[in-house]
Amino acid sequence: MEPNIGDKMKVSPELTGLDHWIQGEIIDVEHNPFLGLVLSIKDNIGRIFFGQSKYFSYA
Repeated sequence: MEPNIGDKMKVSPELTGLDHWIQGEIIDVEHNPFLGLVLSIKDNIGRIFFGQSKYFSYA
């Protein structure tokens, strides 16, 4: 199942560089020919994180 804009997801510390998973809402879904599925989420304090879908998990 492909994530959709508005879905709640968590992003891995591997991608964010932080020490815990960050939860947010998907704001963009991109089909990148080089990286595959790229997701962008925005957390509750306005930070935006994006990267390959392998770094994301449903909340």
